[in-house]
Amino acid sequence: MVILRFGERDCGMNAEAKTLEITRSRSRVLDYAELMKPELTFLSVLSALCGYYLGTTDGMDWWRFIHLAAGTMLLGGGAGALNQYIERSYDAMMKRTERRPLPAGRLAPGHALVFGVLLAAAGVVELGAFTNLLTGFLGALTFTTYIFLYTPLKRITPWSTVVGGIPGALPPVMGWAAVRGSVSVEAWILFAILFCWQMPHFFSLAWMYRKDYARAGFKMLTVIDADGHRTSNQIVLFTIALIPATLMTTIIGITGMYYGVTAAVIGVVFLAFGFLMQYYNSPAHHDNQKGNMYARKLFFASLIYLPVLMLAMSIDKVH
Repeated sequence: MVILRFGERDCGMNAEAKTLEITRSRSRVLDYAELMKPELTFLSVLSALCGYYLGTTDGMDWWRFIHLAAGTMLLGGGAGALNQYIERSYDAMMKRTERRPLPAGRLAPGHALVFGVLLAAAGVVELGAFTNLLTGFLGALTFTTYIFLYTPLKRITPWSTVVGGIPGALPPVMGWAAVRGSVSVEAWILFAILFCWQMPHFFSLAWMYRKDYARAGFKMLTVIDADGHRTSNQIVLFTIALIPATLMTTIIGITGMYYGVTAAVIGVVFLAFGFLMQYYNSPAHHDNQKGNMYARKLFFASLIYLPVLMLAMSIDKVH
């Protein structure tokens, strides 16, 4: 009976050890997934696929479509991992990012570096070999401007956000190039749409977490803009520019009138949030609490705006 009890206890301990190991493995997988910045990577993939679909004229090449999605995901994930590797010490200073895998110590920096390099390299090869060389080049350009320009500039100049808008707006151009083999005016219109959208999206986020950015020494506009007036003005400026940019696809015949009406309506609603943030951050009506509230509302509105816009584009594409 004693032997049986010891055997039962050993089996129980082995089961617990196996369960613990499985839990650790799952946690490690989730940590590597978090390194890839899945939210931003998803938006990059979505916008690239939208650009591809809008560029089609003679039916979908689904094989190339899948390779575009895979290559963009690998490239975006690699860029996200390397960005977190470079900024790991700064992420540890910010409440918003201190629980990321590297500052929290759940992953080794060297592992993240190798992971990011391999993903990014695989993404460029995937795009270049299975879509076309132009798309591979644009993917490499997206990666290098994000890692070697935007990432270091965040600690040097408030213009970093504008510079960061370039790699952020290139995925739909990649999608267009993947199907057309060239970059035409239509692709640059898609670039302009995504570029203008990013400014209210990221400025509102940066305003919400301006104390975090200041603590980590980032030279964001929101850090040097004490009352939020300049930040709000930039948001309104780019949101106004976003409306005619979105309507250009209907004007030149890529999309139909239903999309045009949808773009105009959601553009005005999006702009209204920007005006409200500007109003409460203005010197005459400064209300810090309401300014913060509308920055948050604007940020979440931006998350709804872009998928709705791209869905409307896809539904009302002129064949």
